[in-house]
Amino acid sequence: MACGSCGTTENGVPRGCKSNGNCGTGTCGSGSEKLAVFDWLSNMKLPSGQERFNIFEVRFKNGRKHFYKNVDNLPLTMGDIIAVEGNPGHDIGTISLAGELVKVQMKKRKITEDHEEVKKIYRKATQRDIDVWQEARGKEEETQRRGREILGKLGLQMKLSDVEYQGDGNKATFYYTADARVDFRQLIRDLAGAFSIRVEMKQVGARQEAARLGGVGSCGRELCCSTWLTDFRKVTTSAARYQQLSLNPLKLAGQCGKLKCCLNFELDTYLDALKTFPKQDVVLKTEKGEAVFVKMDIFKKHLWYTYKEERFKWFRLTLDQVNEIIDLNKNKEKSASLEEYESDVEVVKKVSFEDAAGQDSLTRFDAPKQNKRRRNNRNKRKKKAVGATVDTKTSRQENSSQQKRTPKNNTAQKQPKAGNARPKRAKKNNRNRNNNKNQNGNTAKEN
Repeated sequence: MACGSCGTTENGVPRGCKSNGNCGTGTCGSGSEKLAVFDWLSNMKLPSGQERFNIFEVRFKNGRKHFYKNVDNLPLTMGDIIAVEGNPGHDIGTISLAGELVKVQMKKRKITEDHEEVKKIYRKATQRDIDVWQEARGKEEETQRRGREILGKLGLQMKLSDVEYQGDGNKATFYYTADARVDFRQLIRDLAGAFSIRVEMKQVGARQEAARLGGVGSCGRELCCSTWLTDFRKVTTSAARYQQLSLNPLKLAGQCGKLKCCLNFELDTYLDALKTFPKQDVVLKTEKGEAVFVKMDIFKKHLWYTYKEERFKWFRLTLDQVNEIIDLNKNKEKSASLEEYESDVEVVKKVSFEDAAGQDSLTRFDAPKQNKRRRNNRNKRKKKAVGATVDTKTSRQENSSQQKRTPKNNTAQKQPKAGNARPKRAKKNNRNRNNNKNQNGNTAKEN
């Protein structure tokens, strides 16, 4: 989808706005705009003698849209920023839809051309109007923070979810959610005194709050209510039961705390498929005993039954087999046991990988793995060889120690430690000195 003034190149890049995928006018459905509508009648000419529809659809913050009449016949197109009638003052918005498709949207919302909600378009917004509008939008976050502080001081049981300023900055709308009715008259006085503006309080539901704030759902995509869904239909737990889903509130609830709207999307398909299935309270009468329903697979048309007396074993049956047993029971006849029926059911095995191209294994180029037995034998041989070398070394050391003569000196009997090399040298030197002294002494006596 694209706006009328935007074209694309061969690579898919927009020509008009040159924003590389996001439309600069905000009418493509991409970017920051929510619930955008593509005007597929924009390039078509009207029949002769027919005037163009003078009511436009104008978009405001968070996808809020209203219809406004072009009383002065201003030359307006989609994407123009205009000043419209407010209550009081004026508001600033963007034209989201024009032409004949506006009639379809008004018919969908049951709004006629002379309705009270259809107000006037004043003018195209000037630069001063846009500056005041942007300045007012910049105050919204701080106003929401201070408003929550005032709300906490008053102790009211309500949640302030969003704040929206009017285009002229003279009025602010506070959106809130509450479980029960709340008296916020004092809150309005405090807010008006704190911000010096006109205050309007508007209560919204949990689904509308999620649509305004936006977010990402459990499916990984942006919330439906904030992108394209406008009709919030009622969702019940029976929709989950028809689809054979577990009634787990954590999985079935969305970010709004209510049941997910997507439970209604496929409900009609399931209801059509269930028309051929028997009711779940039907009891099957067999030769072995009565069997009751456990669960079903709707699209594979498989049903599981179990005996009343032996509930530890479940039996898979096809839809045709179950209908056959029910027909026999209507004729007051008992069918064969569920074991015999289950043996006839063919269960298709899921194939995780098929070698359709005739290729070999993906690991065919890897190095071949050695056998564990060979490794163990090599390790054992190494251990034996190491043990043999250690034994031979110890035996040699013992033999050498026996062959050495022990000296008579007491100092020579003390053997030095193996790890210390310096004491050995010192003792050898002392031994040599003592020998020299003895030799000198003997020579002196002889003289």
